[in-house]
Amino acid sequence: MINHPAGPPAQGLELDDGNPPRLGRSLTPLPARRPSRLRAHPRLARLTVLLAAFVCAACGLVYELELVALGSYLLGDSVTQTSVVLSVMVFAMGLGSLLAKRFTCRPATAFALVECALALTGGLSVLALYSCWAWIGRYQAAMVGLTCLIGVLIGAEIPLLMTLIQRIRREDAGRAAADLFAADYVGALIGGLAFPFLILPAFGPGTGALVTGAVNAVAGAAVVLWLFREEPPPRVRLLLWGCCALVLALLAATAAWSGAIERSARSALYGAQVRVATHSRYQEIVLTGPAEGPLRLYRDGRLAVCGPDEYRGSEALVHPAMAAGPDARVLLLGGGDGLALREVLRHGGVHSVLVVDADPALTRLARTDPGLAALSGRSLDDPRVRVAEADPLEWLRSVRPSDRTFDVVLADLPVPADSGTVKFHSQEFYGLATRLLSPGGRLAVRAGGEREELWQVESGLRAAGLRTIPYAVAGSATASCPPGPAENAAGRTAADAVAETVAETEPGQSFLLASAAQPPLGLAPDAPPPRAFTADGLRASAARLTVLRPARPPAALTLLGPR
Repeated sequence: MINHPAGPPAQGLELDDGNPPRLGRSLTPLPARRPSRLRAHPRLARLTVLLAAFVCAACGLVYELELVALGSYLLGDSVTQTSVVLSVMVFAMGLGSLLAKRFTCRPATAFALVECALALTGGLSVLALYSCWAWIGRYQAAMVGLTCLIGVLIGAEIPLLMTLIQRIRREDAGRAAADLFAADYVGALIGGLAFPFLILPAFGPGTGALVTGAVNAVAGAAVVLWLFREEPPPRVRLLLWGCCALVLALLAATAAWSGAIERSARSALYGAQVRVATHSRYQEIVLTGPAEGPLRLYRDGRLAVCGPDEYRGSEALVHPAMAAGPDARVLLLGGGDGLALREVLRHGGVHSVLVVDADPALTRLARTDPGLAALSGRSLDDPRVRVAEADPLEWLRSVRPSDRTFDVVLADLPVPADSGTVKFHSQEFYGLATRLLSPGGRLAVRAGGEREELWQVESGLRAAGLRTIPYAVAGSATASCPPGPAENAAGRTAADAVAETVAETEPGQSFLLASAAQPPLGLAPDAPPPRAFTADGLRASAARLTVLRPARPPAALTLLGPR
């Protein structure tokens, strides 16, 4: 860090770094060229450098958030992805600050090169990582390497900007650092707010990173090259301008081809029949398959709905809960695809259903896509259905039991093992849902396919004051849709036949039905019989699971406790 006594503003450009000359080290003299008009006003020039620091800080934080969001989309477990990106980024920023000391003798030239490299690296980062995930599969290693490179470049900015500020006007290093860090932190605030509310909704992750890179190149390299154009010799200055123009051209070309790149990557992942692919604020949604079926719905790269098999999970979640008592008022938490809702509406006693799902893109797709709308029976268009676009946990916190209660509450939410958020299976979540149960009301939840998950979810329901009964259905909800896009001419892979056989023998899916009193297991007479199970099969599965219940069940999940 540079430390000079306060003094009068320098009227000319002094190209030294503020330190006394050392043996073997000479100062870089100022070429006899006319200073820029802006440099004749040191206060305005200083403000311009601080503005460049502000914009570069905003861009740097956007790059970080892009990497975190993409990692969460593709790999799930947002806590792990955030921890890896931030820890590697901060370490690399410290390394970049140390490396920048070697380039402070020509800070403007070095800063221009750093910003060009950062704009290109950060701008291409999302598409590069997505392509790596789709074609190579080494996403985690690539993400760490790219995060480290971006962090080194971001870390080099502050020492170079500090030197540039001191060359405009010598002042106490503490005052200069205060102004520079203030611009940096405010820029980070703006970048952090712009990412979820502006960049992601307007451009998506890939194009948003490219736009951020272009802004970074203009604000960082071009502004400094214009303001400090006396530092580099004419040939070097021309090369730097050419480098900045080349970066902008590469980003523009990539933006023009980004759609083709994403389509090619999705074809490698999901096959050639990608019908819809969209990035919402919450997830990436991809729908594949012909309109006549079978459909596959992927959420954040994970198969969430397999057309031929989805009925197993939807029927098992809904029908036992609906048959155990009154069912006039139903609350469906999640279920924006309309599949569980289809089963709810098959019961003649249903008067109203409230669907609470955070992602409007999913419910919009379930309404507008012909194949998915047909698979869901156009349930979202039923006049008895109302949709609330809200996070289920936040919605439960906001509603008061005195306002409304429900006969049945269905939690159609992914379990933690399927990258589901822990909060949707926490003791707090179940406690809030229990408040909304009318007398005799029931709560049904998915508990995954592993026994440990089942008993952990049951512990949360019991901690909320409910009595539970576990049950299971045979077969996987995705057995007929094995991973891999390659299909033969008949539209089936060799794994399809194997998966159908395995579906009959594998443990299947587990569920829990809970109520203030011990709930009965059965099927309602006012609905068509389900295809996946029978009443006797339900009761037999419940008896088997009751025998397997551990004497000391695992602790319930909580918002503050470990997974």
